[in-house]
Amino acid sequence: MDVKQLEHELSLWREELKHHKLYEVLTTVEDIKTFMQEHVFAVWDFMSLLKSLQRNLTNTSTPWMPVANPEIARFINEIVLDEESDVNELGEPMSHFEMYLDAMRQIGAETKAIELFLDDVKQKQDITEALHKVEINQQTIEFVKYTFSVIESNESHKIAAAFTFGREDVIPDMFFQIINHSKSKEKSFSKLTYYLNRHIELDGDEHGPLALRMIVALCGSDARKWEEVLEVSKLALQHRIALWDGIYNSIIKHKAIGEVK
Repeated sequence: MDVKQLEHELSLWREELKHHKLYEVLTTVEDIKTFMQEHVFAVWDFMSLLKSLQRNLTNTSTPWMPVANPEIARFINEIVLDEESDVNELGEPMSHFEMYLDAMRQIGAETKAIELFLDDVKQKQDITEALHKVEINQQTIEFVKYTFSVIESNESHKIAAAFTFGREDVIPDMFFQIINHSKSKEKSFSKLTYYLNRHIELDGDEHGPLALRMIVALCGSDARKWEEVLEVSKLALQHRIALWDGIYNSIIKHKAIGEVK
């Protein structure tokens, strides 16, 4: 197997994600709030995937030794720099996750669930137990649980597969359309606008191809690894689709409640 074949095998799920019914119901700022309250858990667990790759593919221990693949190490370290210690719209060092939380607070999205969850995780509570203690969709719980099941495998090619596939490329453009239509003197979306612009700028045309080269380097000519990458990628996409299903249902429910009022 090679990258071209891998992408062909995943095309069905990637197309389903690209054309998901969720995008048709994201029409108001209230919809964005509902979306972000669940999606923030995926923003958070992405960082654990990234740090697992940094641990495995760069040298973070002493005594230091040269890494097997400096190109991959540079790629991972660059993403860690961007994601963990970027600068916000005020020029202050801040992770993208923290920028996302700030954007949620500015538009009035609820952050209680993710904050309670993180408090429990900081206290060394089991991830699954912590997830079940907060009020979020079951699909969101299953998404994070799957991410950590891949991380716990400690197999770099599997972690790289979950990291590379199932990203939400169409969301920034959609959010821009909604907030541009909703702007008023009373409401600011500056933090969300900045976050989305950084998301587009940094992902660009560079990270995607480099992530695929990482997959190639990690799998080489090992047929078993390629098959495992395919399986992990399929499941990652399926969990992303399920996450979107859950958010879609939440938005439809909230719209119906609004109509009744």
